[in-house]
Amino acid sequence: MDLLNVIWAYVLVFILSAIPFFEALVVVPLAILGGLHPLLVTVIAVIGNLLTVYLVIVFIEKIKSWRKKKKKDEDQKESKRSRRAQVIWKKYGLPGLALIGPFFVGSHLTALMSITLGGTKKGVAYWMTISLVAWCIGLAILAYLGFDLLGSGDRGFIIEIFNR
Repeated sequence: MDLLNVIWAYVLVFILSAIPFFEALVVVPLAILGGLHPLLVTVIAVIGNLLTVYLVIVFIEKIKSWRKKKKKDEDQKESKRSRRAQVIWKKYGLPGLALIGPFFVGSHLTALMSITLGGTKKGVAYWMTISLVAWCIGLAILAYLGFDLLGSGDRGFIIEIFNR
């Protein structure tokens, strides 16, 4: 695989990890199973995901007004995700929601709900950073070790795609 294809593969990791509801938690295991370097994948995916989560935190007021306007047009019924987040918030607070939320509802929605439910921007940024780093490292280790335990030496479907 030539250098340009390697760079392109890591750029895709960055872009895909920044997309809400796809995010680093999905990209990290897939990229590692695809044959990319686990450490590079993890670092790049965390940076991509955190960049957009920080944008949500910074522009929260505009996002809330956009959502309020959108909900006016739609039914005012509370979503299942929102109820689940409120239960977690009441039971575990900001740290609990930030640590549990990305796995169930995604990091962007978790950040939005954390601030909506009363978290500060600084606190949400702090806990979301810890959460995403922990989740990505954990999933990278599981993907790497799990794949090795399967004894599959032919991993690298991403590399094969770029070599065609």
